[in-house]
Amino acid sequence: MVKKASSFAALGGLVYSTDSGRHCPDCRQPIDACTCKQATAPAGDGIARVRRETKGRGGKTVTSVSGVPLAGDELKELASALKRRCGTGGALKDGVIEIQGDHVDLLLEELAKRGFKAKKSGG
Repeated sequence: MVKKASSFAALGGLVYSTDSGRHCPDCRQPIDACTCKQATAPAGDGIARVRRETKGRGGKTVTSVSGVPLAGDELKELASALKRRCGTGGALKDGVIEIQGDHVDLLLEELAKRGFKAKKSGG
């Protein structure tokens, strides 16, 4: 039979403290020192690679742009600008911009105009 503790000192340690303020639920660091929400630029060579893909898409053609040295909201803004420029839909999945249709040459031209190093990848 386990004996019940009769005082807070008998519990054996700190249960709750407000010394460091609020903590991030993911990394358990103080909110000021939290690093899990900060977006960092993806590591790579800084060259955007543009390629045309049809594999696994039911015969539909998709132009994908990968390796763009942007992160977070900047990458979302670039993706929406490229979709507007091509006049089609698309998506942003895991740092890769996917544009519906075959727009390799148009995207290479647009990325170069925006100051990115871009090259054609694949066939």
